[in-house]
Amino acid sequence: MRDFQLIQNSTFDLIVIGGGINGVGIARDAALRGLKTLLVEKDDFASGTSSWSTRLIHGGLRYLEYFEFNLVRESLREREVLLHTAPHLVQPLQMTIPIYEESSREYWEIKAGMLLYDVLSFDKTVPGHRMLRPQQFRQLFRAAKKAGLKGAAQYFDGQVEYAERLCLEVALDAKEAGATMLNYVMVTKLEMDGAAGAIASMTCRDQLTGETFTVNCTNAVVINTSGPWVDKVCGLARQNDQPASVVKERKIGGTKGSHIIVDPFPGAPTSALYVEAYADNRPYFIIPWLGKYIIGTTDHRYDGALDSVKADNEEIDYLISETNRVMPLAQLTRQDIRFTYSGVRPLPYADGKKAGSITRNHILYDHTPDGAKNLISLIGGKLTTYRQVGEEMTDKAYKKLGRSAPACQTLTKLLPGAMNDFKPTLEKAIARYGDRVSRPSIQHLFAMYGGKAIEVLALVDDAPDLAEKVVDYLPDIKAQAVYAVRSELAYTLVDICRRRTAIAMLSDYGFDALSVLTATLAKHCGWSTAECDRQITQYRKFMEANCIPNYCLTAEEAQKQAA
Repeated sequence: MRDFQLIQNSTFDLIVIGGGINGVGIARDAALRGLKTLLVEKDDFASGTSSWSTRLIHGGLRYLEYFEFNLVRESLREREVLLHTAPHLVQPLQMTIPIYEESSREYWEIKAGMLLYDVLSFDKTVPGHRMLRPQQFRQLFRAAKKAGLKGAAQYFDGQVEYAERLCLEVALDAKEAGATMLNYVMVTKLEMDGAAGAIASMTCRDQLTGETFTVNCTNAVVINTSGPWVDKVCGLARQNDQPASVVKERKIGGTKGSHIIVDPFPGAPTSALYVEAYADNRPYFIIPWLGKYIIGTTDHRYDGALDSVKADNEEIDYLISETNRVMPLAQLTRQDIRFTYSGVRPLPYADGKKAGSITRNHILYDHTPDGAKNLISLIGGKLTTYRQVGEEMTDKAYKKLGRSAPACQTLTKLLPGAMNDFKPTLEKAIARYGDRVSRPSIQHLFAMYGGKAIEVLALVDDAPDLAEKVVDYLPDIKAQAVYAVRSELAYTLVDICRRRTAIAMLSDYGFDALSVLTATLAKHCGWSTAECDRQITQYRKFMEANCIPNYCLTAEEAQKQAA
């Protein structure tokens, strides 16, 4: 049970609204430096933009076109930090850029960009770039489009296969450092003290039980890291039950990015491709991921509903068409789509600007001129640079509190699953549990949880049935669902299948795993039959609203009516 009465009676130094990667990163940094910290998130951790990315930890090569050298340098530095502090989650990824006659970027431009990228990543541990002649590229990517090929560039960035777990580990480390981390708690009101020009309190509602409580903000710095919802959160300000503006103009101009996931296809590349789309010259990726391929992303201005964002039919067709153009043997169709996802980038509002040209730099907006001196909103922010944002925001919070800031610890502090003795620990686990859990499943657990895999496997000692697979064709075991609920703040099937594991993205939207999971949770976590049924219903609604293509739902409805 969560003790909201205790929270209501507590005084916090820092209150974070929003549990995406930047919010949890701020909470972690602040808690490690001694600030009494509270974070509230209206859904689950990483349920918004952080969950819908291309899963890259990268410097932002294309930002060089817009002369954002500081952003690229910052991103490349943070990429290196993550390769060292979260090596179980973040791995080097080789990327290849084919250059064709019709490309809007000339061979020499790409080469110059590669040289600059290497210069800006002077402290990197991954290999530098190399330019490929057409013949070299064809040898490596035999099925790729050959007509008009002028050469290619090859370089390394980073990949985080389980982006949601990166966010979760940061959140759990913040909790371990003393922060109060609450998912499924929505802020419903920010009560203003007009005389003080500050937020006096905030009213919250537990989304799981409906319980409401109030948090005292008088002596706290309030950080708004709600991503695309930044303006909506600012709109919650009230004084004497009347609207009280804490922002003079719109801050967020979101752009929508969509992805598709497909099985390996004829001629599929063995490493990642970074390709320029023929239709609009936008770069997109074809990336091997957990035995499948992620293809994306799109980039369109978006002003629609934020709680349910879906790749539309046109975006899906665009990604299919562009992939077939550069990989002619693929011949992908709508029937090959296994999963789709879409998110909204919380970029600064820039009316009239092309979506791709809007800065990816983050802004720490101080609301003092708007009459809320203890409120700071984060505008923008990338998965790669969350740690830097946390450091900057904590420094700013200490300054507002009038206190001297201790040194930041996150530059070198490992995330909970990171470990130095990976291989020996893995082999010990296989020796101990190999008679009950398959070697591929144990290896999978270590790839997903790092050192924390031992805690997942330990559940099998007391409950042998938890060693069983969830579905035959995936390595996930039942223990993961129980561990998610007991130790990882998971409350729903969506939490478990979409954000604690990748079951939803790899297994028929996770539908064939639901009966096994609910039976496991009923037995080991006390879920009632009614709760299991409710969870399955909510899960299906989530998938239909966010992940299943509209053309599939239309066809399914037509079949029902015909029957």
